[in-house]
Amino acid sequence: MRILLLLPFLQLGFAAQVPLLPISPASAPQISMATDFALTESENALSPKDMLTLPRPGAPLPNDIGDLAIVPITTYSFQDRKSHKSLSIVALGDGYTYDIPLPDGGDAFWLDSRTIAHVVTKDDTQSLYTIPISTSPLSSDPSSHVGTFPITTASAFRYNPSAQRLMFSAYVYPDGLVETVKEQDMAYENRGDSGLVYDETFERQWDTWVGPKSKALIGVSLTKVGAKWVLGQTYVNVLKGTGLSSPVEPFGEADDYDISQTHVIFTAKDPQLPKAMHTRQNIYLVAHDGKDLRQLTSGIQGATHSPVFSPSGDKVAWLELALDGHESDRAKVVIYDLNKDVRFTITEDWDRSPDSIIFSPSSTLIYATTGDHARIKIFAMAVPPTPPSNTAQTTQPTALTFSGSISGFTPIPGGRATFALSSLTSPNEVYELSGLEATEQDLLAGRNADAKATLKRLTSFSSAGLQGKDLSPGKDFWFKGTAEGQDTHGYVITPPGFERGVNGKWPAVMLIHGGPESAWYDQWSTRWNPNVFASQGYVVVAINPTGSTSFGQEFTDGINKNWGGRPIQDLLMGWRYILQEYPEIDQNRTVAAGASYGGYAINWIQGNPELGFGFKALVCHDGVFDTTYNGYATDELFFFNHEWGGRPWEPAAFEASRKYSPAYTVAKWSTPQLTIHSSKDYRLPEGDGIAVFHALQQLGVPSRLLIFTDENHWVINAGNSLKWHHEVFRWFDQFIGLS
Repeated sequence: MRILLLLPFLQLGFAAQVPLLPISPASAPQISMATDFALTESENALSPKDMLTLPRPGAPLPNDIGDLAIVPITTYSFQDRKSHKSLSIVALGDGYTYDIPLPDGGDAFWLDSRTIAHVVTKDDTQSLYTIPISTSPLSSDPSSHVGTFPITTASAFRYNPSAQRLMFSAYVYPDGLVETVKEQDMAYENRGDSGLVYDETFERQWDTWVGPKSKALIGVSLTKVGAKWVLGQTYVNVLKGTGLSSPVEPFGEADDYDISQTHVIFTAKDPQLPKAMHTRQNIYLVAHDGKDLRQLTSGIQGATHSPVFSPSGDKVAWLELALDGHESDRAKVVIYDLNKDVRFTITEDWDRSPDSIIFSPSSTLIYATTGDHARIKIFAMAVPPTPPSNTAQTTQPTALTFSGSISGFTPIPGGRATFALSSLTSPNEVYELSGLEATEQDLLAGRNADAKATLKRLTSFSSAGLQGKDLSPGKDFWFKGTAEGQDTHGYVITPPGFERGVNGKWPAVMLIHGGPESAWYDQWSTRWNPNVFASQGYVVVAINPTGSTSFGQEFTDGINKNWGGRPIQDLLMGWRYILQEYPEIDQNRTVAAGASYGGYAINWIQGNPELGFGFKALVCHDGVFDTTYNGYATDELFFFNHEWGGRPWEPAAFEASRKYSPAYTVAKWSTPQLTIHSSKDYRLPEGDGIAVFHALQQLGVPSRLLIFTDENHWVINAGNSLKWHHEVFRWFDQFIGLS
């Protein structure tokens, strides 16, 4: 019924999608691509090369007294084709910075308020150094060698100064011993064959074939004796003999565990369940010596994330998803009172899904980094009194920030917090939020605390590289989509020089996000950056259709078993809305591109020209071709099983996935399409991209295939990324031009 309401919009006079023509199977055209094509590079345009060579700051890590923070920075140079690492020391408060080059890269973290630990891997050896820091003026002294680890895979470091305990993650063999890893590595590498044998999944995940090693959490003493730091020689694998592995691969890091003076809390996959078919992760508590392992979760939940200790030490908290198998279920904040042995949920009625949490220094608040209406904000919520038994409670979270996207939020002394914030117009910069003591008092008293905190930007890492660039902050638009009771959101990002009133001048591109449970946020990206597309002369339309996150769980779950239905209709409705609202767009010069689910959507639009999008060229990056087959071929089998309501051969899942499979629409394909895929993409294996290309070639549809043999689901290498952008924009230019 909703689609019928849009029929009057058909009077807008859409240019039809390239018409379906009878083509001989043997008449695949030879495409003559322009040899003189060049990407737009100018003082006011953000070219792909500009974007790729900007500094890439990580999140700030403050010291214990809150006057300094360290920020890891990576900067790529096309001159020597290398990524250069450095560490920026930021004076919190005034934002003064001091940079330490790290020619060998490595991980850095604080040992005390004036000592940085630096772990470097070089010449098959991983060593720990200390870097002393002075503040008058801000500077560093030469580094000192502390000790060498028996392995080379140590990462995700956490140090507890009270316990003088260093924890880290490392790969170990089934014996659980770090001391035997190098010897076993040599034996494995010289075993005389390359065969890999599996009796259970995962056999491969993300971009790596699973080998005999798994991640473990390792503890070792790290003490200061006089002016010298001493690394202990006894390493304790707190997971040894448990069948558990943490951090959880492929993306788990230090946020998968936390360390107190006596214990470690961590999340790990349930060892009793096939890992590729389930998302269930339990929360465990274990002493530093590996004894007294306790499971704190119920054992019937889904995934868990972000386990943290309260500074008071009497509580822990984590994020918990209810449904096993649903990786995008709503994450709820759960608190466990260690003294009273009571577990309780405090966000039962909050229709948002936090990404990470942390306690306030007083342990009376929890701060949650949370997506909300296409921004990633900080919310604060009071920790309620512990109830008498395991139960659910309602705490009203309060937003403290309202724009951009935040990461690495860390409270520091003096009622302050520091974090990284990016936006559509800027990579990460360090910010400070002050006035949190008043916020805490208001929240604990049940008062509104929205306007109490003060936001201050401290750094300008990318200011020089962005100087003079005409970047669009993005304009929100809302339209009536398929969802009941709420509008659907999108961004319009306009190119340099864009002005209203000059009708029919500008080409436009629709970008379709992946996930599918993800979103276009007010956030910087070095892969799909809307301002890079805009700087090449396109009006960019980025819609958050059904299935997107940050708009409530019902909206996210609306894509279930409906990939080619409601989300595609939302894209169509939003596209029609924009063409009506922006007559400056030349409707005869429109294109679309998407990755992952967005690539699926491109293939689905390709096979359903009657929808009337009117695109003259398409780009599919790592997209699904045969939806049903993907349920067999993907690494994470639980994803298909949830998205389609069962395993791919089961009747309901088979019917739903086949109904929305682009593979069964090939006879209607006719729009020129560039297909991009990567050989190490095990989430959506490259056979899908090759199949799409083969179909287009046999139909005689103008088509091109770009393969990266060394990339995964994402194109990470800067040189490959530049090639990616060149081919995408050259493809668009071939069919709609910019002149």
